[in-house]
Amino acid sequence: MILSLRPLGPDDIDALEAIEHVAYSAPWSRSMFASELAKPTARSLGAFATDGTLLGYLILSRYVDAWHLMNVAVHPEHRRAGVASALLRRVLEDTSGDPARGYTLEVRVSNTGAVKLYEGFGFEIQGVRKGYYLDNREDALIMWKTADPGQAAG
Repeated sequence: MILSLRPLGPDDIDALEAIEHVAYSAPWSRSMFASELAKPTARSLGAFATDGTLLGYLILSRYVDAWHLMNVAVHPEHRRAGVASALLRRVLEDTSGDPARGYTLEVRVSNTGAVKLYEGFGFEIQGVRKGYYLDNREDALIMWKTADPGQAAG
C-alpha cells in the first residue's frame, strides 16, 4: 500500500487538511500546518500510496530537551494497515542520533488504539493534562519515551 515516506512541504497542505478534517473533531488550521512545515526545528513525514495519494502524516518538533510529536493522522480508510507505525518507526530512526532528547506527546484518554500504538514504540504514560482538548474538554495522557543512546544512528 505505501510506496514511499517523504518529508512534507507547502504543496502538501491541501492533502494534509483533507485528512485532518476527516480524522479529528478539532482539526488543525491551514496556518498551523504552514507554521509547522516552515519550522527549521520540525520534522514532517508523509506516507504516500503508489498513485501519490497521501495516506497519513506525522509532524514532530524539536525542543530543548525533547522531540514533541505534534500531530499524527491516518485517513480513516487506511487505518490499521501499518501507516502510523511506518511513520513512527522512520521518524524515531531519523532522530535516534540525538541521545540528549527524549520524545513526548499528548493523546486523548479515549484513544486507546493510539495509546497502544505508542506503548508499542516504548512510550509510557507519565501524567494527565485535564481538559486539554478544547472541542470537548477531554483529558490528554502525557506520554514520554526516553532517548536511547544505544540506538544512535551510525
